[in-house]
Amino acid sequence: MTKPTRILLGVRGMNREAGERVAAHLLALPGVSRATPDDGQIEVHYDPSQHTVMDLVRAVRTQGFLAGML
Repeated sequence: MTKPTRILLGVRGMNREAGERVAAHLLALPGVSRATPDDGQIEVHYDPSQHTVMDLVRAVRTQGFLAGML
């Protein structure tokens, strides 16, 4: 198993409640081991052999938010 990579994504307009929903969506992806939301950002630990940063950004966008790497 590959060591998880940590990334911080900025998510425009995301409050804590919405962050919980986005985190649950990310955690449902195979290879994502942690997703910790905060106001306007989310910390994600994921297996880089299963996802790229863009995969994670796209997953956040499906929840209705603009996201990018911080």
